[in-house]
Amino acid sequence: MTSVLLSLSALLAASASTAPMAGAAPQADRPAAVPSGWEAVDGAELARITGETDALRAPSATADGLSATAEEPDLLAMQSVRNGQFVATELNYTAPNTGVLRARSAEYGGAWEGFAFEWDALTETYALRSLANNRYVAVEKNFTGSAQNVLRARSTSVSGWERFTVFHNEELGHWALQSTLNGLFVTMENSYTGSLQYALRARSTAITGAWEEFVLYDISA
Repeated sequence: MTSVLLSLSALLAASASTAPMAGAAPQADRPAAVPSGWEAVDGAELARITGETDALRAPSATADGLSATAEEPDLLAMQSVRNGQFVATELNYTAPNTGVLRARSAEYGGAWEGFAFEWDALTETYALRSLANNRYVAVEKNFTGSAQNVLRARSTSVSGWERFTVFHNEELGHWALQSTLNGLFVTMENSYTGSLQYALRARSTAITGAWEEFVLYDISA
């Protein structure tokens, strides 16, 4: 599958630059964990960036239960940069892992790999709603061990557990998600084995590379 090259508006392009050398001080208005070149994106910018590309389209939107005339929020698929796989909602997993998000699909196949990114102007954050079960993605902060902070589509409403800040890097064309619950970035657990291999967890203190980076595809039509 051909990767999508994304472009920012002139406003974001003017602020993008290469990563600083080790020891360089972060910009005053940028969290220390966010490297130079990454910018937070609001609802209008997300729609514009994904809309300006030759984006991936759903192979059979009607059959998948997706509306071909869907309006906002943006309907998107997420592909892990680390392993090249699309993020899916694991509906068949048993409790307590029902609805866990994993980057395990070789291609976009339908609702299991689809998410609605819902922008909230009041909090300036996104909620991610899985199209597979119509549940919001939560960060499971109270889980323990290797499953702590795993992302799971299990909520019927949105509160602090379900909110994320979305960052974009124009030069790379990549995206990153930061949980507002714990302030950590979403990582794809490539080194895990078993049922949680490739699971998404909000556990990184910084965007360090491909583990925290994703490509977004428009599946709205």
